Amino acid sequence: MSSDPLADRSAPARAVMRWILAAFYAVAGIAHLWAPEQLLAITPSWVPFAPQVILVTGLCEIAGAIALVTRPLRWWAGMALAAYAVCVWPANFKHAIDGVDLPFVANSWLYHGPRLALQPVIVWWALYCAEIIDWPWRRR
Repeated sequence: MSSDPLADRSAPARAVMRWILAAFYAVAGIAHLWAPEQLLAITPSWVPFAPQVILVTGLCEIAGAIALVTRPLRWWAGMALAAYAVCVWPANFKHAIDGVDLPFVANSWLYHGPRLALQPVIVWWALYCAEIIDWPWRRR
């Protein structure tokens, strides 16, 4: 048991956040494998070997989701998923600016605006639920 009372209080919230984020990444990874041609439409033209990148990112999302809920791999998964969220941000911009239709995703700024604005929150979420950072709840 940790001697830090803050860490003990945040453990249940981090666990719930970890499972939710893992579920989102697992679903996204499956989507990459199931419908890669749809995701090719939002991949920026400067991405080399885009079909292969979509395949690999799908596998990485699934692996990251599994690793995030696995104690020995959690730190690495948090770092990797946070970096991944930064790396896919250009595809989110292309999706929004070009107005690309994707199944099950609204093609509206009511979706794209919050999605783009919340990308840094997804980065934070991965780092926080993987216990890499405590911000903004660290002790002073």
